[in-house]
Amino acid sequence: MTQDALFASLSRHPDVEADNLFAYDSADALILDEAGDLSGLGVTVVGDRYGALTLGALVRGARHVRVHQDSIVGERALLGNAGHAGRSEFEQLPLASSLVSDARLVLVQLPRSLNALEEIAELIAAHAHPSVRVVAGGRVKHMSLGMNDVLARSFDTVQASRGVRKARVLHASGPRAAAPTWPRRETHDAGGTQVTVVAHGAAFAGASIDIGAQTLIECFSQMPEAPEVIDLACGTGVLGATLALQRPQLLVHAFDASAAAVDSARASAESNGLAERMSVTRADGLEGVASGSAQLVLLNPPFHIGATVHTGIAERLIADAMRVLAPGGELWCVWNSHLGYRGLLDSLGQTRQIVRNSKFTVTATRA
Repeated sequence: MTQDALFASLSRHPDVEADNLFAYDSADALILDEAGDLSGLGVTVVGDRYGALTLGALVRGARHVRVHQDSIVGERALLGNAGHAGRSEFEQLPLASSLVSDARLVLVQLPRSLNALEEIAELIAAHAHPSVRVVAGGRVKHMSLGMNDVLARSFDTVQASRGVRKARVLHASGPRAAAPTWPRRETHDAGGTQVTVVAHGAAFAGASIDIGAQTLIECFSQMPEAPEVIDLACGTGVLGATLALQRPQLLVHAFDASAAAVDSARASAESNGLAERMSVTRADGLEGVASGSAQLVLLNPPFHIGATVHTGIAERLIADAMRVLAPGGELWCVWNSHLGYRGLLDSLGQTRQIVRNSKFTVTATRA
């Protein structure tokens, strides 16, 4: 199979499908082109979305690939695409030393977050071979000079390629190992409750509390009592942890598709003394949770898919949250006021508005 044929066959499934969402782009092709001859090489891939880099490297002659994908949905898409392509010479690993140990070539799909890139760069510099080459690419419109600066803190040399088909690559070499700076932690006053937030680089909002979450936290006193709560798309776990600190008997079940979020939420739970009352699961939505089994669900849904503003993920999460609610149970959701979620919520249950301002709306929807 040629690279072009491989790319044409790639699917996003089981992720959201839409006309403006794609399983690969020109950055994937440019990263592979700039990596050079891969024949017989072991390659490490970080940030592959649906398999374009992993399977592309194998098509171009790599003997084996170690790959990390933050999203569990991306992991499953890679497995599906690999089955279709008849390739299995790869290993899916966490973002840890085992991923990059003694690596000579690392291909990176540049993340949107500079924090995420910094954690990746620090890991490579600390554990890869001294001769490692890093080939990190993305769409030009999503790149910034800050990415060069982040890589330059961990590598002696950082050079940019020419732009090709609206994509560009950054080449880094000469790793400088240093003490890791991730994960990071901050303590905040969240609605009168002192809560410590721990975050890995790819976790949304880092160790801060985003203003959407803060808006929902300020409504906690109005929420009904329940013995257990689900924190869906939990991120760093700040919603579930804060509510658990306010309600000493509460059990929290947190879920997120992101490995960085799950690791962050587990660390946040431990830092707040909640390890025994707060479980964290990496999952696609609420898979595995029985329908009609929950009394209370919290949701601060994402409104991006990658770098694209899209409501598809939020709509799926809202529908899944309503599926698991028992009769009389409630979904408490905070969302960007300009997005049209109220119609969906009204179609799924009895919705009342708790608060609304120019940026965010908090609603409670009863099953």
